[in-house]
Amino acid sequence: MLDSGLSAQFTEHFEKESSLNIELVDIDNKDNRHEKYHRGDYDYKVIPQKNYDEPPQSLTPVLQHPITVFIMTDNTPLSIAILTISDTRKEANDTSGDLLVECLQNDRHELAARTIVKDDIYQIRAQVSQWIADNKVQVIVTTGGTGFSGRDSTPEALTPLFDKTIEGFGELFRAISYTEIGSSTIQSRCIGGLANQTLIFCLPGSNNACKTGWKKILSEQLDSTHKPCNYVGLLTR
Repeated sequence: MLDSGLSAQFTEHFEKESSLNIELVDIDNKDNRHEKYHRGDYDYKVIPQKNYDEPPQSLTPVLQHPITVFIMTDNTPLSIAILTISDTRKEANDTSGDLLVECLQNDRHELAARTIVKDDIYQIRAQVSQWIADNKVQVIVTTGGTGFSGRDSTPEALTPLFDKTIEGFGELFRAISYTEIGSSTIQSRCIGGLANQTLIFCLPGSNNACKTGWKKILSEQLDSTHKPCNYVGLLTR
């Protein structure tokens, strides 16, 4: 069951914003995923999300039934650096970098650093090595350079830095991506690894691929409340 104090705090906020009185009723959530609120003919399903560590500043009343709202969780924020690898992108058109920053901030993580480097093995390796040596950076997410074109060199640049390789990251990404782009996913060389207690995940350069990688893999694995396991405990020991 979610913490009763948090539930009460959120309930009070929701009542104020929506002008509806709601009360906590019978709970049957063995996996701690749902709580139901009830008033009259309406049920309010409260789904725990990592998006809020405090009550939302505003809630728009919803008149349909059932009503889905959000409640807070105790996800541990991580310090994450974003690296865009591209010969052509600048800050003004770095859309995949923008997307990843938005995703991590929506999940209540902190942006430790962000930069763009050319698709060059030594520039990539130098920047990531700097962040690996920085104790303030817990996670590094790169975008770009994972394909098969002449200058795609992210795996070659970063694999030598890994203390351990996370084989499952690339495997899972391609399995999910197959449902979206079919066999073309075999041209994605996504990799993941651990170096000096720093997690490193390398995503393709497209916005859709970054969205897939974050929302369907990283969002959960960088969430301290995700069960049965996640990577946060490894970084916060």
